[in-house]
Amino acid sequence: MVRVILVRHCETDWNKIRRIQGGGSDTQLNERGEQQAESLAFRLSQERIQAIYSSALHRALDTAQAIAGYHQLEVEIEPSLNEISAGELEGVLIERMGGRLDQFLTGGGQGDVTFKIPGGESLSEVQQRAWRTTQRLVNQHPDGVIVVVSHYFIILTIICTVLNLPLSQIDRLSLSPGTISTVVFDGQTPRLVLFNDSCHLKNI
Repeated sequence: MVRVILVRHCETDWNKIRRIQGGGSDTQLNERGEQQAESLAFRLSQERIQAIYSSALHRALDTAQAIAGYHQLEVEIEPSLNEISAGELEGVLIERMGGRLDQFLTGGGQGDVTFKIPGGESLSEVQQRAWRTTQRLVNQHPDGVIVVVSHYFIILTIICTVLNLPLSQIDRLSLSPGTISTVVFDGQTPRLVLFNDSCHLKNI
């Protein structure tokens, strides 16, 4: 059995003001995000973690390194875990779009998950690379616990795959910065056993 702990990176200033930060925006954790990372790392300090993987973006990598500080592990960088490439939408305030980004990514709520952001990616493309990476990492660790630190759409597309939930329904899920979700791979059918857990952040 493999337990995969999926961690969304902690808060950045762009999270705070709801500015789109995709794979082309290498933002840093803000002060609150650094505090969240430390609380998150302490929460996971008693886990018997075999490996920690992170996207190449600093907001995820810094979160992962905080976790690694409690374990004798090096963070392994996986660029395939980088956030969706938002193309022309990188840096745009979500409020200026007149709606939620996840609805825009389904063709304005029409369920078209192959809709590609100009200069960027589609949700379908993100799901394919995220799930391929997840399967590879699980195969590398057939038993134990691994941590994957990544981003909103990477983690949600993985969870949609686990739940067999169509990507067109991704806007039914929401994931906060610094939260933990856990998927167990035991046999043929993976199971989601924890989602968007933020109890370690309650005093921040």
